[in-house]
Amino acid sequence: MKSFKSTAWLLPQPVLIIGTYDKEGKPNAMNAAWGGQWDMHEIMISLGSHQTTDNLAVNPEFTVTFATADTLVASDYVGIASGRNTPDNMQKAGWTIEKAPNVNAPVFKEFPMTLECRVKQKIDESETGYFLVAEIVNILCDENYLAEDGKPDVEKMKLITFDPVHHTYIQLGKSIGNAFADGKQLK
Repeated sequence: MKSFKSTAWLLPQPVLIIGTYDKEGKPNAMNAAWGGQWDMHEIMISLGSHQTTDNLAVNPEFTVTFATADTLVASDYVGIASGRNTPDNMQKAGWTIEKAPNVNAPVFKEFPMTLECRVKQKIDESETGYFLVAEIVNILCDENYLAEDGKPDVEKMKLITFDPVHHTYIQLGKSIGNAFADGKQLK
């Protein structure tokens, strides 16, 4: 077995798009990979110092959506073109933007599912960023991405994951088993 030094290779890593408004109400988006479920109704995201963190200091509400194969190019773009340095990055991304119904943050209509969130806590806050813990206020899902049972169909979404080893994006595939069920075969 080959050994590697410690690095950020936790797999898979989500490709999260964080949506905020600045103090004038102008929408902004950033790409973040270091995040996940914190609790049943909370998420945690590691954020460096960005336009997004500036915006969250003024307005503690935001949206989180999951990048897809269809949104890959613009999702990657908002990860490399900061709102601080590229004020027209939202126009270049080309997304349809509307205000979220339950929080003061933008929804990007090209994405199948969006979490409406509110900041609960900032951990280890410094000039270089912080760990953000947020309450999930509501979840929006485009009806085109619902399964027969009326819940979101993850397979239809064509979600992507970030490969931190090779710096690529990988599309997630098909369902191969049933959680909390298949393991019962070994009981």
